[in-house]
Amino acid sequence: MKKAPLPPSELYKSCNLEQLHFTSTDELEDIDIIVGQERALDALKFGIRIKKEGYNIFAMAPDGTGKLTTVKQLAEHEAARQPVPLDWCYVHNFSHPAKPTAIHLEPGQGKVFQEDMAELIDELSVAIPAAFDGDEYRSRAGELESESRQRELNEISQIREEAEQAHIIFTETATGYAFLPADENNEPLTPEQFNKLDKEQQHRYQETVLKLQERVQAAIKKFPVWRKETKRKLQALNREVAELAVNHSIDELKDKYAKSQAVLNYLTAVQKDIIDHVRDFIPHSEKVISFMELPQEPNPFKRYQVNLMVDLSHKRSAPVICEDLPNYGNLLGRIDHQAHMGSLVTDFTMIKPGALHKANGGYLIIDARKVLMQPYAWETLKRSLKSGEIRIESLERALSLISTSSLEPEPIPLDIKVILLGDPIIYYLLSFYDPEFQDFFKVAADFAGSVNRGDNIIDYTRMLATIARREKLRPLSQQAVARVIEHSARMAGDAEKLLTHLRSIKDLLTEADFWAAENGHTQITHSDVQQAIDQKIKRLDKIRERIYENIQRGTIMIDTSDKVVGQINGLSVLQLGEFAFGQPSRITATTRMGSGKVVDIERETELGGAIHSKGVLILSSFIASRYARTTPFSLSASLVFEQSYGHVEGDSASLAELCAILSSLAQVPLRQDLAMTGSVNQLGQVQPIGGVNEKIEGFFDVCSARGLTGNQGVIIPAANIPFLMLRWDVVHAAQSGKFHIYAVNTVDEALELLSDMEAGNADDQGQYPADSLNAKIDAQLQQFTTLRKAFSTKEGNGAEK
Repeated sequence: MKKAPLPPSELYKSCNLEQLHFTSTDELEDIDIIVGQERALDALKFGIRIKKEGYNIFAMAPDGTGKLTTVKQLAEHEAARQPVPLDWCYVHNFSHPAKPTAIHLEPGQGKVFQEDMAELIDELSVAIPAAFDGDEYRSRAGELESESRQRELNEISQIREEAEQAHIIFTETATGYAFLPADENNEPLTPEQFNKLDKEQQHRYQETVLKLQERVQAAIKKFPVWRKETKRKLQALNREVAELAVNHSIDELKDKYAKSQAVLNYLTAVQKDIIDHVRDFIPHSEKVISFMELPQEPNPFKRYQVNLMVDLSHKRSAPVICEDLPNYGNLLGRIDHQAHMGSLVTDFTMIKPGALHKANGGYLIIDARKVLMQPYAWETLKRSLKSGEIRIESLERALSLISTSSLEPEPIPLDIKVILLGDPIIYYLLSFYDPEFQDFFKVAADFAGSVNRGDNIIDYTRMLATIARREKLRPLSQQAVARVIEHSARMAGDAEKLLTHLRSIKDLLTEADFWAAENGHTQITHSDVQQAIDQKIKRLDKIRERIYENIQRGTIMIDTSDKVVGQINGLSVLQLGEFAFGQPSRITATTRMGSGKVVDIERETELGGAIHSKGVLILSSFIASRYARTTPFSLSASLVFEQSYGHVEGDSASLAELCAILSSLAQVPLRQDLAMTGSVNQLGQVQPIGGVNEKIEGFFDVCSARGLTGNQGVIIPAANIPFLMLRWDVVHAAQSGKFHIYAVNTVDEALELLSDMEAGNADDQGQYPADSLNAKIDAQLQQFTTLRKAFSTKEGNGAEK
């Protein structure tokens, strides 16, 4: 019995307007734009709330599904229930300047501490010079210096008095001190006068001078010691004055930050350093630096600054950070450098925070593909999560590419929840190839690409209304919403599903809004949505148009009438970016006596993929198991996609290939006004395939261009009926009887439609009805077997002779 075509009601599932209780989406309330994702949402909530090590999250969904918005909303909702984490800053380490110290403070106190330190230095910059410019300091310093000078003068005066008593003049010269003999009136003696003195008197003068010279040398040796003592006294005085100027201000800060031991330790170090370097606070004339001397520090107060790394003064909850460029530096932070006199220099104030610092104590959202594409970023992220700290280190130093000394900032403890966003394939690849992945990302949130249509119509319409309002689009009419829902099912490839790819839905509404404006509509109507769909196809269908044109011109040979032995129209889908369309392909088969081998020409030429080859082997196994269970399988067959110049993959043509082989074997012609798609198993059952709508429409377009005869149509697997959402022109042609869609469950049903013959069922003895198609196939195989035996006997007799 010939199978009837599908009724038009099964070719397209219209949206029931009675379910839409509104006239415009303005009447609908907003809703979270993620609909029907309970599994993913439950996983996200679990992963966000659990506070255990390693329970970071991988949200699996393609780009454009709205997962980022959903993840961010859930993370912000949970973050609102959590306290604001600590502020972090880096300060100068006075003991080890190359290892800046990390200090944490209560939320919002980091900025206050930074301002307090700046205010302290400004205050001391005024107070210290004022203290050293006061009368008391000058008086005490002057007394110390006068006392020192007077001590030296007294020593020299004592020597001078002793010299005078011995009638020797003690004078100061440019190079030191000199002694001259004198007469009774203490007038210097000339050399002539000195020579006239007797030897004893001359000798007495010389001895006295030698003794005085020794006294002078002894006194001169005392002077540096006395000056050092005076310098120490001045330093003690300076320290005393500096302490009086500094201690009060710093003690106030110590009282303010008494709860933070780290700050108290730092303030103590600052106090000591300021007192030790009090001269930096006293204005003095600039020193002329010689060429070989090192430059002076341009800003001596820089070491007292506070580098605020994390400022949460503006936050009221835990942070939620989305890092768009998760490279090594943006994740971990970096140490900047600046050029100074031909070299690169740095200090603790040039340490910059990364995303891990900003999200510390909260949530960090990263695109998995982006972090994997950045060199060393993935390993850095895992290392930070494993160690539980943020250790800033330049990439060059981490890779041992340079050996110069640099800063080694103190690590900051890390407490963070990382949420990766990416395609499911990335998750599965990481799970397989990275043994550490499951240690760090134990929670998978799997977003579905589609949701059940029947259960989510109301929420879906509210989602459309929400998108329209957020994107500032015109409201949608009831009929426009119905058309969007129908097209969503078409894009999902299933009449019972709705697409959850929000970017595609938003793009459709945006383009429909444009055409509504062009058409002068205040609302987006059914026609505007349809125009948006049609215009997008028109923008992308150049290649489809060219292929169909070549079919019409006969360049690509496709028959849509008559019957041909061993030839059938197969259907495939070409996906080009966002646009997919069906393309008919001629499949031919030849058969002959042989040893049971089916030659797949596509595979022999390395143009066939593994799945296509598998389909050919399955159909070969079906033929052998049905028709040659008790006799040798004496068949050789060849299969090919005619005019195929590219790679062929998939098993959706295996049913068509099987029918072509059986047609060639039985010499029964097949209808060329029917095209076929579907895979087949070893039991002869027809299995569902993908792209069924595009395949049907592809053959319909070819037939329509040549003129519909009322006999043309497409054979599809019965299991694909729930996926049908055909174009309206195809549905209308089916309604008027000009085009037919047949659904089959078995190979025999397909053969009956293609050959207009009964396939025939085998009886208990394995015999088929005499006039059936299966009987012709069986008879031909038996004939091949007989001929093969005859040839084998003839060859054997010839060998004996």
